[in-house]
Amino acid sequence: MPLQCTESDIRRWRAASVDDMSVAARVARVRKRSIKTESKVRLLRLALSMVDLTTLEGADSPERVRGLCHKALRPHPPMPELPSCAAVCVYPTMVATARAVLGADSPVKLAAVATAFPSGQLPLALKVQEVRETVAAGADEIDMVINRGAFLSGDYARVFDEIVAIKDACGPAHLKVILETGELGTLDNVAAASRLAMAAGGDFIKTSTGKIQPAATLEVALVMFEAIREHFLETGVRVGMKPAGGIRSAKLALHYLALLAETLGADWMTNEWFRFGASSLVNDLLRQLLWRDEGYYQSPRRFSVD
Repeated sequence: MPLQCTESDIRRWRAASVDDMSVAARVARVRKRSIKTESKVRLLRLALSMVDLTTLEGADSPERVRGLCHKALRPHPPMPELPSCAAVCVYPTMVATARAVLGADSPVKLAAVATAFPSGQLPLALKVQEVRETVAAGADEIDMVINRGAFLSGDYARVFDEIVAIKDACGPAHLKVILETGELGTLDNVAAASRLAMAAGGDFIKTSTGKIQPAATLEVALVMFEAIREHFLETGVRVGMKPAGGIRSAKLALHYLALLAETLGADWMTNEWFRFGASSLVNDLLRQLLWRDEGYYQSPRRFSVD
């Protein structure tokens, strides 16, 4: 039986209230934390294993995508002991190219943005068709965008029904629901959209397309973590989280992991339930890891530019 959205659900989502000052205070405490020695190395490696290595540019080419896939499989070939990235994320037109490099049984998942990324402004039938074709081409995961215009105008039922339809079109592929939090305006809206997306069957909720500023922030991530925690306590269903856009430094990635551990606990500290949507983040993680081994920071030119 298809999931349905009731007026009671909508009232409950709209009633979501966030204490902005409490959120700011918790984030400020996390920003002051300093993680050192072996704990830092362990978390840097964990962060590397959580990256959805991403290229979503108009100038993307098969050569660029193939290079990205090789980097995701082996982020730094001189250190084969490092973990692979979690996934490669590309446009639907590049899925076949990426699959040819990753192979059928790759440890690296293949994600693709769909549903008229990044605007989401396309009739539902065409969004569903795009998702089905993208999964058929080899995508393991679909990153969809919600209709922010419908959400902000109060048409929650339309947003809900579209997510349900896209989830059905995904078949065996996992669905990440992009809220585009930079366009939602308030943390209350972020909380409501998170609850809606999870109730509609999203396997992950994701902050941003990376095309709108502000993109991911620690404040938004905390609100989404709290929504995930509440959803799990209410339903027993575990949902993942993916901050994306603007996460470029290892230091910031560690702050996200500290906030994740504090809010959701050890069960979410795995790439099955948490991802970073990023590209340049990988190189800074590598610089930090090599500094531990070699005692100095490597030139950025030592690593490929993504």
